Amino acid sequence: MSEYHLNRKLVLETPERVADGAGGFVESWVALGELWAEVRPRTGREKAGGTVALATVGYRITLRAAPVGQSARPRPEQRLRDGNRIFRILAVTERDPQSRYLICYADEEVAA
Repeated sequence: MSEYHLNRKLVLETPERVADGAGGFVESWVALGELWAEVRPRTGREKAGGTVALATVGYRITLRAAPVGQSARPRPEQRLRDGNRIFRILAVTERDPQSRYLICYADEEVAA
């Protein structure tokens, strides 16, 4: 039995660059699949973001591991989505010695 409560379904998304027809590109996000996870807050901070203050909250997201190189294994340039909430992945590491679980360190920015 798992000691983690993987009770949140998150969508793993990866960035995709598409040519805009004018020599540049537009970045969009493509869903790679759904993952069950445990989401726990870490610390928060506030910073100025132009005309509005941004609150950034760090999260530790635990999920089942996938082999290195598989599309279901999160990477730092990707993000996890929970409805309208977006968690930008900063780092990924193994949670346990058997590599059954991963920890994604992620940030969520919210306008304050």
